[in-house]
Amino acid sequence: MLTKAQKLRARRKAQLGRPRKVDAERFACGKIKPKWSQQDSEKEATAVALAARKRMHGLDTRSALAGYTLGRLFLDGRISEQQRDAGDDYAAAMVRYYHLTGIPFPSVRAQQIGHVRGHAGEPSEDRALKVKKAADRMMRLEGLLLGCEEGRQVKATVFNVCVMDYEGLRMMPEAQLEWLKRGLNVLERQPFDELRIGILSFAAVRGRAFAAARPQTAPILI
Repeated sequence: MLTKAQKLRARRKAQLGRPRKVDAERFACGKIKPKWSQQDSEKEATAVALAARKRMHGLDTRSALAGYTLGRLFLDGRISEQQRDAGDDYAAAMVRYYHLTGIPFPSVRAQQIGHVRGHAGEPSEDRALKVKKAADRMMRLEGLLLGCEEGRQVKATVFNVCVMDYEGLRMMPEAQLEWLKRGLNVLERQPFDELRIGILSFAAVRGRAFAAARPQTAPILI
């Protein structure tokens, strides 16, 4: 019969370390196979991110649209798919403008602090042309937004939702939502090739980090 101290030591020994993974693929020696271990780690990381997304935003989905405010507004049914696409293209155009001109992105969440820099003193003709096109596109889009009724409010709302990605605007009042819809509707009516920026679609550039206009992908954007 075990003494009280022996029982206590046995209980503590049983509690040491993580529980054994009974369903793991193992070699004959008992070691877990690296491929299975990597897949299991990815599943665990994804599960943690999805749980955090559900806890913070109330969305139980793996869709990338749940990773940013404009996408959440679409999932909530407050804007249409066409309006979301227009907002995505506007954000991509603004990101490209900041990237090409060397202007720091206005949100500290979306830049690498040590990598903010301009271009060479004498940029190439090709780069200068790209910068001019990006600046012209940005000015044209801002002109469209400012040309709306209550243009300053429309421009500020569209910019804060699509570019700055302020989470609090997900619960904006109906009057402010009308400003957002008004601006997105104006952008939506522009020619497709005027707003689409090739591979820099919004699904590619949105996230918590804009790595100089090219994203660092992550399994889940919370």
